[in-house]
Amino acid sequence: MVKTPNPPAQKLSKVEGLKERSNYLREPVLTELLQDTKCFTEDATQILKFHGSYQQDNRDNRVKGQEKDYQFMVRTRSPGGFIPPQLYLTFDKLAQEYGNGTLRVTTRQGFQLHGILKKNLKAAIAAMIKSMGSTLGACGDLNRNVMAPPAPYKNRPEYDYAWKYADNIADLLTPQSGAYYEIWLDGEKFISGEEDPEVKAARQRNGNGININDKAEPLYGDRYMPRKFKCAVTVPGDNSVDLYSQDVSLVVITNDQGELEGFNVFAGGGLGRTHNKEETFPRLADPIGYVDKNDVYDLVKAIVATQRDYGDRTNRRHARMKYLLEDWGVDKFRATVEDYFGKHLAPLKPLPPFKYEDFLGWQEQGDGKLFLGISIENGRIKDEGAFKLRTALREIVQQFNLPIRLTPHHNLIFYDIDPNLRSQIQQILDQYGVQADPAALDPLLRYSMACPALPTCGLATTESERAMPGILDRIRALVDKLGMEQEHFVVRMTGCPNGCARPYMAEIGFVGILPETYQIWLGGSPDQTRLAKTYVNKLHINDLESFLEPILVYFKQSRQPGESFGDFCDRVGFDAISQFVVSYEPATIAAESANGAINTPSDSNGEVVTSSAPITATGKNRPRITVRQDVYARLKEAATRQGKPMAQLATEALEAYLQGSGSLGADSPE
Repeated sequence: MVKTPNPPAQKLSKVEGLKERSNYLREPVLTELLQDTKCFTEDATQILKFHGSYQQDNRDNRVKGQEKDYQFMVRTRSPGGFIPPQLYLTFDKLAQEYGNGTLRVTTRQGFQLHGILKKNLKAAIAAMIKSMGSTLGACGDLNRNVMAPPAPYKNRPEYDYAWKYADNIADLLTPQSGAYYEIWLDGEKFISGEEDPEVKAARQRNGNGININDKAEPLYGDRYMPRKFKCAVTVPGDNSVDLYSQDVSLVVITNDQGELEGFNVFAGGGLGRTHNKEETFPRLADPIGYVDKNDVYDLVKAIVATQRDYGDRTNRRHARMKYLLEDWGVDKFRATVEDYFGKHLAPLKPLPPFKYEDFLGWQEQGDGKLFLGISIENGRIKDEGAFKLRTALREIVQQFNLPIRLTPHHNLIFYDIDPNLRSQIQQILDQYGVQADPAALDPLLRYSMACPALPTCGLATTESERAMPGILDRIRALVDKLGMEQEHFVVRMTGCPNGCARPYMAEIGFVGILPETYQIWLGGSPDQTRLAKTYVNKLHINDLESFLEPILVYFKQSRQPGESFGDFCDRVGFDAISQFVVSYEPATIAAESANGAINTPSDSNGEVVTSSAPITATGKNRPRITVRQDVYARLKEAATRQGKPMAQLATEALEAYLQGSGSLGADSPE
């Protein structure tokens, strides 16, 4: 039996007051946009987020005593990652005219433009809107971009349903205040497409107290949501959207004829956390139940209403819906949702195991046409040297007018391609150095993700996107050195603990904690169905090889047939890994320096063979020095006593010797 919810009164945080006084997201953005300044006030920046923009400053350009280099990141709302060709060309043009010359595909299937100045912000957003785009709700305390698998399979109706319902749920949860169009289009309401009548009807239905007495925002009210809210729609078995990391995930359920019947519902996922705040943590979504297709919009609204009314508006660190699930438990949460919904949820329908897909390369889409998935390193579309990805994509869109789907792995898919055009498109890619064959990609790169971090993200404590290529090169060199050339794992990196690149679901997750220092998470599933766990709280990136080598050796020696690295770490546990690491006696001691690595492989006499081979970009043939076995043992003992990696201690000792009276001197032989 359902009852009318009765949420408690809460003491409101400062941001809640700003939202309440904003006149439904108008002020102080509307006033300050007209002012001849380079930045907005702190109050305005909080409201600006709801319009899809963050105020940032380029930390590379900071000069003591001078004003910060203020600029704006603009993020798009593009459900299911859909980008029509005319909108893509608008983004490309804006990146050149107003931005930093690059486009950034996000891990929520949107675009980000970086480097826009305040004086150009209105023109940039207006141009996006007029090209069938939107930034409304891409940031801020409301529903963010709704994700869906990007694969354009025309012979699999469940994928079409996922696209349709991602679009419709995005429309259902879009703010209804006219502030967005008043600010960016001077009041002109621009309609990009006809709204589904079912969505219109569902928006007006009240359920059992779902809608509130607020004409401007009947679902959100004047305080909107306690924090950001993230949704995804997927199909059975397809975990390209990282469904367990969402506030709400819907899984399409069809009958034997491929007709939509309803949805399995998961709720309570979320990855953001704060270092040294144990009360904050990543969390996987829980299965909640099954809902008939006719009731899905009402159920989504009921979940939103539950979080709207019971989510923590006092402490923003505790405001995501995952903490409501964690505090209440699934049964209480489900019961409260059912009170708003007015019905009981059915049990989940059976599902196959979820697998990760990235849909790269040339593929059949099921109707005689093709699609092409292009890997984009860290999501950054740019021209650099002979590699001209941005030029290649622009030419393809201009010549062939192809629709695009951005992927949850910050890649891009062209689809509805006539097979006769394949050779022409491939020729453009080859001309500009763009690799379209996923088999030719290093799988470490293929499955990696990194957030933008420095220099523009205000939350970043260290590098991510700019550091990731070098780190992957070092991991590859280590893996090859250990005779594991065919191995790869899901590596994800963020410059702070907010988790935008979803590192807590990775097999190896790097989470920035201090400059050049990362928290290391291990043991996530390669299919992103299990959380990783913290293995090391602080690892300086210079110690990467000495840290990873014993763990990889243990994996190589003790894995089960076909077992992934993440599954291995989860199975054996961190105690066993740590025990192996402590007792590990490598054939080499590796220490990264500015010029390469120092290795000490023992020969049959207990001495180390010395080599002066040149250092290469791949990290092979590195220079070596000799270390006697007794010195090695003393070095290991000292490293254990001082709590330092042996590589670091060896480097410090050598540097101290070379800088002191014992220096070899400039005239010494090399």
